[in-house]
Amino acid sequence: MPLSSVFHTNSLKQQIAYLGDQFAIEGDFLDFEVLNSGHINTTFRATYRTADHEVRRYIFQRLNDVVFSRPRDVMHNVEKVTGHILWKMRRVIRPQAFQALRLFPAHGGRNYIEFPGAGFWRCYNCIENTYSCDVAETPRQAFEAAHAFGTFQSLLCDMNPQDIHETIPFFHHTRKRYNNLMEAARRDSLGRLDFCRQEFDFIQKHEHCVDAIQTLLDQGKLPVRIVHNDTKINNVMLDCDTDQAVCVIDLDTVMPGSSLYDFGDMVRTMTSPADEDEEDLDKTVLRMPMFEAVASGYLQAAADFLTPQEIDLLAFSGQLITLETGIRFLTDYLEGDVYFRISRPNHNLIRSRTQLKLVKEMDQQMDQMCNCVNNVIDKIQSSSQDNTTSNAM
Repeated sequence: MPLSSVFHTNSLKQQIAYLGDQFAIEGDFLDFEVLNSGHINTTFRATYRTADHEVRRYIFQRLNDVVFSRPRDVMHNVEKVTGHILWKMRRVIRPQAFQALRLFPAHGGRNYIEFPGAGFWRCYNCIENTYSCDVAETPRQAFEAAHAFGTFQSLLCDMNPQDIHETIPFFHHTRKRYNNLMEAARRDSLGRLDFCRQEFDFIQKHEHCVDAIQTLLDQGKLPVRIVHNDTKINNVMLDCDTDQAVCVIDLDTVMPGSSLYDFGDMVRTMTSPADEDEEDLDKTVLRMPMFEAVASGYLQAAADFLTPQEIDLLAFSGQLITLETGIRFLTDYLEGDVYFRISRPNHNLIRSRTQLKLVKEMDQQMDQMCNCVNNVIDKIQSSSQDNTTSNAM
């Protein structure tokens, strides 16, 4: 039977069972569940029983080949990054409690399978006894997630960025994102601009921010690194018993870029108690204890390889990436909600408003944020000097 026919003529459970048969996984298929946490891909968790009656679970995921127009390049990046991290953890250093995603080979020798008419699919190991959250509820969660992303960058800092494809060109090119918004507003093809005029004007008043990091990258004053590019807290799996970070997931946007993009997105997603689509803007605030936890967790893992200029721009990067995300949501709203999945009217406008409220919060607290980063660095350097002195005695 042609592969595409399976997806058009069978129940969803039969489809998932057939999908599992295409990968080198062990056991008999029992059941599955749909995972709905992401905006982009379609994800299932399937349960199998092995011959010795052990129950194992696997993650099946369809890569969104509309968002990712070069899915083979995405899979190349995922294979390279997961392979390097596994090698590094086995041969060089194994971060305590840290696990890595592992791709299971598919029929035909690749790490993915293509179903004509039904997309690209891959299979990952399921990271058990873990959970993820959309909002950081405690400083411990924020610290652990930020430390996990810092560890992720550290594991990849010796990998050549030229070995990784740019799968979404200009993904964090804030100037281009800004220009796209200006063009969408000029066209106003759906007549929505009048409903978001206040947000649009706020973004225009912050145009002075949009070139800061990209200009330094273009001038070679900031290093190009392999970075995650989607460091929301829900892309870190936390241990159910200890809240300790266990694994970084969702590697489709791993590309060459700046470490500042990753840190900025952590600040954006971990410092406010509000959901990304919270309609009550009074709930969107910058919590300095959470910012300190993010800075501490990240820098404890990343301070050794960051340059002084990267460290100097950490606080600002939070504001920039939050502004950029607000720009992206507003652009999608004006263009008819063609990129981000929505579940209610004006969803992307609501999302944009929460981002811009957080930018306003950062406007007011930027000095505190910068001082916090400096204090964290001072503590790390002081601790390092104490350990050096102690070891020398």
